Amino acid sequence: MPATTDTTGLRAERLSQLRAVMARHQVDAFIVPSADPHLSEYLPGRWKGREWLSGFTGSVGTFIATQDFAGVWTDGRYYTQAEQELAGTGIRLMKIPSGASLLHIDWLAETMQPGQTVAVDARVLGLAVARLLEDALKARDIKLRTDLDLLDEIWRERPGLPADAVYEHEAPYATMTRADKLHATRNAMAKLGAERHFISTLDDIAYLFNLRGADVSYNPVFVAHALVEPARATVFVADGKVPAALRERLEQDGVRVAPYEQARDALQALPAGSSLLIDPRRITAGMRAAVPQGVRVVEAINPTTFAKSRKLPAEADHVRDAMEQDGAALCEFFAWLEPLLADPQRAPLTEVMIDEQITAARARRPGFVSPSFGTIAGFNANGAIMHYRATPENHATITGDGLLLIDSGGQYLGGTTDITRVVPVGVPTAAQKRDFTLVLKGMINLSVARFPRGTRGPMLDALARAPIWAAGIDYGHGTGHGVGYFMNVHEGPQVISPTAMPEPHTAMEPGMITSNEPGIYRPGKWGIRIENLVLAQVADTTEFGEFLGFETLTLCPIDTRCIDMSLMRGDEVAWLNDYHRSVRARLLPLVDGAARDWLEQRTREI
Repeated sequence: MPATTDTTGLRAERLSQLRAVMARHQVDAFIVPSADPHLSEYLPGRWKGREWLSGFTGSVGTFIATQDFAGVWTDGRYYTQAEQELAGTGIRLMKIPSGASLLHIDWLAETMQPGQTVAVDARVLGLAVARLLEDALKARDIKLRTDLDLLDEIWRERPGLPADAVYEHEAPYATMTRADKLHATRNAMAKLGAERHFISTLDDIAYLFNLRGADVSYNPVFVAHALVEPARATVFVADGKVPAALRERLEQDGVRVAPYEQARDALQALPAGSSLLIDPRRITAGMRAAVPQGVRVVEAINPTTFAKSRKLPAEADHVRDAMEQDGAALCEFFAWLEPLLADPQRAPLTEVMIDEQITAARARRPGFVSPSFGTIAGFNANGAIMHYRATPENHATITGDGLLLIDSGGQYLGGTTDITRVVPVGVPTAAQKRDFTLVLKGMINLSVARFPRGTRGPMLDALARAPIWAAGIDYGHGTGHGVGYFMNVHEGPQVISPTAMPEPHTAMEPGMITSNEPGIYRPGKWGIRIENLVLAQVADTTEFGEFLGFETLTLCPIDTRCIDMSLMRGDEVAWLNDYHRSVRARLLPLVDGAARDWLEQRTREI
């Protein structure tokens, strides 16, 4: 919905204040990326500057203001949402086509004049992006300043650092000790020729030290930096966040705790002649600038990024258990939902109620900690908004015929879940059933794939799109993202997407958990996405080498009422029936009453 008059006026006032301080500092353009000093996807309140200025709440976007222009660059997942949230503000939506995530840099180079100044806070600017920005502006004789945080001058009620306590991820769920992880990391550092390693990404730090927190919504991580040295490691975290008993256990493992603000000082104090490993895609330009000239810098992907992506067999077992609990919770939820949808005399049912009920069902399950992201419950046209979020102020009532898309997930001590299902409301049309079936065929096609070990994830994307492309249809997001182990619901290095570069670090390896989620979206009408999580594992070994396949981890029926059987091949029907037999066998011991009845009904063979 368009911005209200009140919020529109507030944004205009903030933009006016920003332009005033820009003029005072002789800045012609100011960039506010969607980032924090850790380059997180989901941001603590202190670093939600782009949202504070523009009102756009999507997780991806870059805000740029000049004296006569303001715009937000974002991709196809957020076009509809951004149009609604920016309406009436005078802030333009700048659409990023697939594979052009740095289009704002080109815009700056083309728009700004020689001698003008562009500013951005280096503390929230990724090093790899900073280099591209600097090169593009330098070629046009445009000055780049990275020493200014203009938000601090106008955001008077800016939040401070999060204060939630850090806690330990303990056995049996932590299946590898902190000491062993540090030993493995130092071995990887040695192979790269580095004595020290600086880490800023929050999930890497949480993984390495077997720690968790609550500083970022939905992700059990905490705001910190870390420095791994030959004989010790240091975690830089705000005072008071690490309880005394935990601090003692860390000390026993050679890990000291230091104040958050000392991280930059630690880099500046590195001795000349020493060597430091950094990941240019996972560190800010501000932190890189703190490294003394005499330190030899080794640039490579963080070893922990690889390590945490390849789940150990014991971790995979815990994930399977978490999937069973999650599936049982969904049975209870759908057993509550479907009778209401079928009752013409029922009280109004809203998208907001979906979020409330699905979270409550998960909360009754052992090991549940929190949702893994904000539930997407979109009815009809709202389902076509890929990252839609119903709010008390902006939501739809579920009434009449149509499709309800529900994308949700949970954080459990033994794993992270992410699942999308589509439910018919009333009688689905032939066109809706056709779209649903095409998406199902794409999901099955990737589920049964076999491919050589080391195949780059982006190369697998076409397998899911093939049945959809054959019908002259496409969708504007990647097919799969990595998923953490009681960690971020989005993690690398693997990705299944046509816009990602098929670089060596994107290779699919055994133990990786990835989403499988093709879709079809018809703006103003409906959206369909079917999503399971899959585990890569060795499927065969031949004279041509190892071949991988996927084990489907997610356990929840796929609604067969939406299927156009005339489009399904026999092998696809067999896959779906086999999947439903497995779902029924795994979940029946965990449910009873209405949930059990619903499970048995929705897993009947077709």
